[in-house]
Amino acid sequence: MNRLCVFALLALGFAYNAHAQKQEYKVVAIGSYNCENLFDTEDDTAKKDEDFTPDGAYKYTEAVYRQKLHNIATVIQQMGTTVTPDGPAVVGLVEIENDKVLSQLVAQPEIAGRNYKYVWFPTSDERGISTAMLYNPKYLKVLNAEPVRVPLEQLGQKRPTRDILHVTGVLLGDTIHFMVNHWPSKSGGEAATEPGRNLAASVDKRIIDSLINIDPKTKIMLMGDFNDNPTCAAIQKTLQAKEDKEQAKASSLYNPMLKMYKKGMGSESYQGTWNLIDQIMMSNALVTNVNDKWKYYNSEIFNKDFLINKMGKDKGLPHRSFTIAQVWDNGYSDHFPILVYLIAKK
Repeated sequence: MNRLCVFALLALGFAYNAHAQKQEYKVVAIGSYNCENLFDTEDDTAKKDEDFTPDGAYKYTEAVYRQKLHNIATVIQQMGTTVTPDGPAVVGLVEIENDKVLSQLVAQPEIAGRNYKYVWFPTSDERGISTAMLYNPKYLKVLNAEPVRVPLEQLGQKRPTRDILHVTGVLLGDTIHFMVNHWPSKSGGEAATEPGRNLAASVDKRIIDSLINIDPKTKIMLMGDFNDNPTCAAIQKTLQAKEDKEQAKASSLYNPMLKMYKKGMGSESYQGTWNLIDQIMMSNALVTNVNDKWKYYNSEIFNKDFLINKMGKDKGLPHRSFTIAQVWDNGYSDHFPILVYLIAKK
């Protein structure tokens, strides 16, 4: 368990008063990361994963796969360590093929010492990519986990999308619901695919409302790749995600990424435009700290120098695993990870 001291408060850019200087805090980091196609090398005949095999379009050999595991583990190893030496207590992961890659990821020497466990369920996604969650058992005890379908067939669509992963756990004495998302992409056009994201948002909202109706003080964290920015209708209207903490009532969410996005910050770039489609939102109880336990403190885009491309037309962008020409570039992902910090009085 870590102490958040005055120098850490300064590093996170928060004001503090004389009383706060004397107060010590516990801190945990919660992360979200789109791993950009973390596949194994085997051809799953039930899925369209042929591109990520040794003979596929990406020439995805065992050596490339091993390096990809090392690179993703390196990112997780360094996330949040300037604030908490243990790194993230929880990481929502996107674009994970199966439990094999998760078991081999947590065994990587960069993070093996943290003894990460994971939650994952098979997906109906055609390519086989799904959502998952790593957690450090030193911090989190998982009570329940389930995949929740987004029924795109209701929109007349035949191609299924990723499930929403709903995990309930006790984070050092405080029960929190984690919901890991990967909403339908904009492939095929923004307008044509918007109903799918709206439907995913409505599934999230149904889960959130059911929990809040039972107990308005329920602590919920919604995270992942939403394939849309914080200003989209699905997030602002359907999820009722607010920019200001004061506006986040029991039935709505607080979205700290909205202010970041309005400042021009992003976690992913498409055609020269920065987007903040990777987000972590939370229920009012994590903002107001209704039970005097874990409370939202700050958030960041983890865009450290080693994750940034240093040359060519992609200079300044996330150093992705493969080039546009599908050549291995020994990178990490086309997304930056994001982090939220929670604090509690010691």
